[in-house]
Amino acid sequence: MELTELAVSKVQQMAVEQELGDQGLRIMVVGGGCSGFTYDMDFSEEEKAGDWTFTFHGLSVYVDPMSYAYLEGTKIDYVESFQFSGFHFENPNATRTCGCGASFAV
Repeated sequence: MELTELAVSKVQQMAVEQELGDQGLRIMVVGGGCSGFTYDMDFSEEEKAGDWTFTFHGLSVYVDPMSYAYLEGTKIDYVESFQFSGFHFENPNATRTCGCGASFAV
C-alpha cells in the first residue's frame, strides 16, 4: 500500500484545519456501493489490536486486517481537476469499479 506525498499533505492539511493534532489516518474497506465495497477514511488517535501500521511522509496510517486484504498493493493519491477533487484509489485487486469510482468489486 502507498500514499503519495500529495495525499499525505492533504490529510495533514485537513487535520490542521480540524485541530486534530498529530492523529493518524485509518483506511477501511466497507461493504456497500454499487460494486460491493467502498473505501472509507477517518482520523484515528491510535492503532487497534491487529492493525497493519504504516508511516508515509510522517503520517501514521492504520488498516485493519480485513481491509488490508483488499488494499494490498493499492496506491492512494489526491486528485484535483475540474470534474473531481478527492482521494483516488488505484487498487490492483479490484476486478470492477463503478462509473464514479467510489466502489469496487474483487
